[in-house]
Amino acid sequence: MSSYIQNLVRFLPLLQELVARDIKIKYRRSILGVLWTLLNPLFMMIVLSVVFSNIFRFGVENFPLYILSGQVIFNFFTDCTTSSMNSIIGSAALIKKIYIPKYLFVISKALSCAINLMASFTALICVTLVMRMELHITLLLTVIPLVFLMIFSLGVSLILASVAVKFRDIIHLYSVFTTALLYLTPVIYPISMLPEKIKIVVMLNPLTNIVMMFRDLYMYNTMPDFSSFILLFFESVLACGIGAYVFWKKQDDFIMNL
Repeated sequence: MSSYIQNLVRFLPLLQELVARDIKIKYRRSILGVLWTLLNPLFMMIVLSVVFSNIFRFGVENFPLYILSGQVIFNFFTDCTTSSMNSIIGSAALIKKIYIPKYLFVISKALSCAINLMASFTALICVTLVMRMELHITLLLTVIPLVFLMIFSLGVSLILASVAVKFRDIIHLYSVFTTALLYLTPVIYPISMLPEKIKIVVMLNPLTNIVMMFRDLYMYNTMPDFSSFILLFFESVLACGIGAYVFWKKQDDFIMNL
C-alpha cells in the first residue's frame, strides 16, 4: 500500500497533466472551451426541468429540482464509470512504451468527471436560485454524499477498467446496464410510490442511498440518520477496496491484451 502511495505522489504532476488533457480533449475546438463544463449541465437541467415538470410530477413538491438533484448524482456515476472503462484501452500506446502506474489513467478519468460534477452542482444551485428556492445551511454538508459518490464510483471504475481490457463486449453492454440502473434509482420518481417488493430491490442499489441523502441535505434541510452515513461509508469503501484489489490482481495481464 505504501508503494502505491509513493508512486501516486511521484507521478502527481503526470496525473495533473492527464486530467488537464481529458478536459481539453473533451472541449477541443469549441468556441466557449471549458466554459461548457458549466453550460452543458445547466442547459441539460433546463431541458429536463421543462420536459419532466410538464409530463411527470408524481405529486412531488418542487419536482424540477427533485429530478435535477437526482440527475447530478446519477450522471456523475455513469460518466465516471463509462469513461474510466476505456481508460486503459485508450492509453495502450503509452502503457506499452514506458512505465506508468496504470491506475493513474482510471483516477485521471474520475477526477476529470469530478470537475464536471462540481460544474453540475454549480448549475444546480443556479437553477435553485432562478426558481427562487431557499438554500439551506445543510447545503454545506452535501459534500459528504458527493465524496462518498466519488469513492464508490472510483471503485466501480477500477473493476470495469480491468475487466474491459480482456472482455471488450462489456463496453457495448454497459449502456444497457446503466439504463436499467436509472430505473432502479429514484431519480425521476419518489421511492414512496413503489410497491414494497420493488422498493426493497431499489434500496439495495448503493446509488439510492446517495441520492436520498443528497436530496435530504440539499432540498429538505434534513439531517439523515447516522445509520445512513455508516451504510454509505461501508458501501463506498467496500466498493473502492474491491475495485483496487481486482485492478491490482489483473494489471500485470493488461499488456498481453492491449
